[in-house]
Amino acid sequence: MVNICCIGAGYVGGPSCAVIAYKCHDVKVTIVDLNQARIDAWNSDHLPIYEPGLEEIVFERRGKNLFFSTDVDQAIIDADLIFVSVNTPTKKSGMGAGMAADLAYIERATRRIAQVATSPKIVIEKSTVPCRTAQSMRTILEANSNKNIRFDILSNPEFLAEGTAIKDLTNPDRVLIGCLQTPEGFTAQQKLVDIYTRWIPQERVITMNLWSSELSKLAANALLAQRISSVNALSAICEATGADVDEVAYACGTDSRIGPKFLKASVGFGGSCFQKDILNLVYLSEQLHLPEVAAYWKAVVDMNEFQKQRFTHRIVRTLFNTVTSKRIAMLGFAFKKDTGDTRESAAITLCSYLIQEHAQVAIYDPKVSHKQIIMDLTEPGVGTNETDVEKHVSICNSTYEACAGADAIVICTEWDEFKMEHTDYQKIFESMNKPAFIFDGRLILDAPKLRDIGFRVETIGKSV
Repeated sequence: MVNICCIGAGYVGGPSCAVIAYKCHDVKVTIVDLNQARIDAWNSDHLPIYEPGLEEIVFERRGKNLFFSTDVDQAIIDADLIFVSVNTPTKKSGMGAGMAADLAYIERATRRIAQVATSPKIVIEKSTVPCRTAQSMRTILEANSNKNIRFDILSNPEFLAEGTAIKDLTNPDRVLIGCLQTPEGFTAQQKLVDIYTRWIPQERVITMNLWSSELSKLAANALLAQRISSVNALSAICEATGADVDEVAYACGTDSRIGPKFLKASVGFGGSCFQKDILNLVYLSEQLHLPEVAAYWKAVVDMNEFQKQRFTHRIVRTLFNTVTSKRIAMLGFAFKKDTGDTRESAAITLCSYLIQEHAQVAIYDPKVSHKQIIMDLTEPGVGTNETDVEKHVSICNSTYEACAGADAIVICTEWDEFKMEHTDYQKIFESMNKPAFIFDGRLILDAPKLRDIGFRVETIGKSV
């Protein structure tokens, strides 16, 4: 039996290695983390993350060939392949603050592997990292190798979209595996290829060199975010000229060279990857003395911030230039539907701005916990503190509760339950103060029908 250890039981490590266990019953997978509460949750009936289809996979294989533990050292000793899937947050201080990835957890995990291992290991870089991070890992591991213990490094970046992660893992567009271009590197690479091709067609498992694999992850996210910022930039022009951003995006998307994906205007992108990866690319470009390249990618992030700012200003301007003491129903807090993840969510920025304008913000999200919302709004740097949140924020348990007595509704997340076929907007209209406003930041509502009910509707990328 092949033994796999995954260091890090978060959004990437947990689902990724659970799917390996689900697809390869003769492979023993142990996912380890130092966070006891997180491991307890993975071993419970209430998993620590929400992802459609994840529960079925974990419950099917847990205790058979899928295990969750805090015994990191034993898992390292037993493993043939070790996935390093720890957090790589953006640095908050020091050199590269605000752009560079903090690789402290990566280095700590690598050193632990080097200290504990008693047999040869294939170490697989799964976390999203700057290009050439594997060189640092290799240096640490080789300094601790001997004739009985050999370490091989692979890069196997994840391309998961939260909300569709299980589909992305079971039927991916591609799997990248990068290695050093040496005989030993190719041998290690083939061992991981043999795991993935148990359920993924050979042609979708792409092998390449280590550095190309690392950079491909950053490049893919940068290009996707660039498309979102491009269509959001066009949305501002549409609002000023009377064009309809949905129609413009459709017209562009029918061009086979462009395609329709990621051309949906919105209040802005969020999530743990896009902004972090682009800023990594910006920092890398600066370190390579390529200021024009750095400025190009930085503009993608700047446009995203501008879109959020522009939307909040539109809310205040439409509500007669003041939201003081007005109840604003914020529908959605996760950065996208079908996930409970709030990292870099546009809703955080919007809420913070409205709180600073002394609005009363009523928040409802079907998957984000009350505790998480409070934590996000009181995080250092957000612009609001516990006193502000306690005074201006109420967290609700339904759409109708949030909207009752509201002056305006803001759609921040494109949850299906907020769409008109799932929610009675006539009932909501009757419960609101008049005039009743709706600001659709996700282009999911039928504006003409809402206007027939009596709402005043403002939509991203549309002047009416």
